[in-house]
Amino acid sequence: MAVKLKSRDELKAMREAGQLVGQTLAHLRTMIRPGLNVREIEKYVHEEFKRRGAKETFRDYRPAPKYPPYPSNICISINEQLVHGIPRSRVLKEGDIISLDLGATYKGFVGDAAITVAVGNVSSEVQRLMKVTEDALWAGIKAAGTGTHLNDVCGAIEDTIKPTGFGIVKGYGGHGVGRDMHEEPHVVNHRMRFRGTPLRSGLVIALEPMVTIGNPDVEEEPDGWTVRTKDGSLCCHFEHTIAILEGCEPEVLTLP
Repeated sequence: MAVKLKSRDELKAMREAGQLVGQTLAHLRTMIRPGLNVREIEKYVHEEFKRRGAKETFRDYRPAPKYPPYPSNICISINEQLVHGIPRSRVLKEGDIISLDLGATYKGFVGDAAITVAVGNVSSEVQRLMKVTEDALWAGIKAAGTGTHLNDVCGAIEDTIKPTGFGIVKGYGGHGVGRDMHEEPHVVNHRMRFRGTPLRSGLVIALEPMVTIGNPDVEEEPDGWTVRTKDGSLCCHFEHTIAILEGCEPEVLTLP
């Protein structure tokens, strides 16, 4: 079941968890440069969460028996890797793009967000890919609100991506967030045949458009976690956790 915030204290805790994630990602963005070993990213997250008293939500996470426990505190996916990349000793080079997906548990609640960052200079097409993906995220956020339905959000995301000719990845997407990282409802990035969950006050969801330059078909790598494009094309991923509140615009909980 999706979380339904019951009090101002619960909303405050979710704000704090989300802001911690947003601030950590904002710092990680400043670290990204050619020559950086991605292990340094993982090290920084560990030290920052320890300093701030947060739990590393991703570490040892296992959504189903077929998955091994996730071995890191952050998902780092590079170039053709879409999501769930496991950090290894790898040095970033000019022209790479890197997706950083991060979760923190604080005071019993989870914040979850992701950004994609260019490493040095990238082509105009890659810049457009990143802009379209982030624009789709904000279109979905804008479409969320009390009195609307989940399909309004999914449709807004699709309507932003589809005219560009980029690929919309299916089978992966957003989700409810609360005391657990993955709760109902599942949030796809394309229009559905039904209206979906009503968006009522207190609902907290993560939206995460996933977009490819080439074919949107994806596959898991042998590590059992990393998802990559089948054709090796570049891909992009952005995510925010938002709260639906009565009489207000959706609140983005994972801003810095």
